[in-house]
Amino acid sequence: MQNVARQQRLADLKARIADLEQRPLLAGGAALLGQDQQERGELAALAAPAGLLHEVYADEQRQNGAALGFALGLARGLLSPARPAILFLQPAHEAQEVGLPYGPGLKSFGIEPERLLIGRFKNPAELLWAVEEAVACRAVAAVVAEVLGAPKVLDFTASRRLSLRAATGGASVLLVRYGQQREASAARLRWRIGPAVSQPPSFDDRAPGAARWQVVLEKGKLGPGLMEAGLELLLDWTEHGFTPVSGKAPGPGQRDVTRPSVHGALPAALGHRLSQAG
Repeated sequence: MQNVARQQRLADLKARIADLEQRPLLAGGAALLGQDQQERGELAALAAPAGLLHEVYADEQRQNGAALGFALGLARGLLSPARPAILFLQPAHEAQEVGLPYGPGLKSFGIEPERLLIGRFKNPAELLWAVEEAVACRAVAAVVAEVLGAPKVLDFTASRRLSLRAATGGASVLLVRYGQQREASAARLRWRIGPAVSQPPSFDDRAPGAARWQVVLEKGKLGPGLMEAGLELLLDWTEHGFTPVSGKAPGPGQRDVTRPSVHGALPAALGHRLSQAG
């Protein structure tokens, strides 16, 4: 019996070591050499521990790609051999409007498509039930759920229940939401996400660059020097995860006019009032 218990402890230790080795460099960002204290703090801020409830807000639904990409980037940092799966849950009609995560795009985020499980639900009550059940699964690293509007079922009591279930189960919950209104919730962290103009590649200053986000932490604090509300970040995506960029990008809804538009592109005013889903 002693040998069996010893082997079990060794197996658990190996799993923990493998978990640490599989995390992106961002998770150990605070210990990276050659970076100043501010940048180390920014890296540590994004390496939030597992088992938390996040709210990821975009001002408009047409910024869905930026919000979802940021949420998946956070979820990617939680993957491990012991927890190899991410669940993406959304309303069924939303999938028809904005589509689903793109396989090659997931791979560029370091997420193998087979690690992402997708669920569609008829109403918010079913979706929230699925989130609560999913975080109880020990194979799930994170649950990313799109929540449209402000459904009555997602009140403070419901968010508190989600927060407790996430803490107990050890999987993080990331609620992707839209709009500028905020309700009281038990989320430990609330992020405001906006797309930012990317740095063009060196070979073509008109070609699209790597994904870039303008990020504001509206709510949350995990410890001195690590994460506090009001933190503003400009982030690029690299093979190692999020990387802070010096400077500040135009805020959500603003446009960088310093870069020339593509030749022949229509002025933005001509697209006024067109469907965001189109």
